[in-house]
Amino acid sequence: MKTFVVYTLARLGLFVAVYGVVWLGLFRTVGWNAVTALYTALIAVVVSSLLALVVLRRQRAALAAELAERSQRSAGPPGARGPDSAQRQHGSAQRQHGSAQRQHGSAQRRHDQAGEDASGVAELGKPGVSKDGNQR
Repeated sequence: MKTFVVYTLARLGLFVAVYGVVWLGLFRTVGWNAVTALYTALIAVVVSSLLALVVLRRQRAALAAELAERSQRSAGPPGARGPDSAQRQHGSAQRQHGSAQRQHGSAQRRHDQAGEDASGVAELGKPGVSKDGNQR
């Protein structure tokens, strides 16, 4: 976490420094208003991002290594995440199976309500089905 804070503060500091330099460069030549402040910020974002690629290379590599290690720890085998993680996964699978069964049941009810038998042929005389087999 400390690496993330250091890298983020370094990026922010680099942005502020570049914004200050651009502002000082434009202050005497351009009238200052909200639009020039926005353009100055956009220029500062682009320039500070390019500078960060070079200047903050070590901090970025340290942050990437820390995140990769954290990812490896969290993606370990199920037993490594805690004693009851396998039970949670089993419960989740059961909930998904139950959901699939409910969806199948509702599809079957819709099929039955359409007035068709198992062969897909509409039964005449049922409400909602015309003589030619189309629903009304």
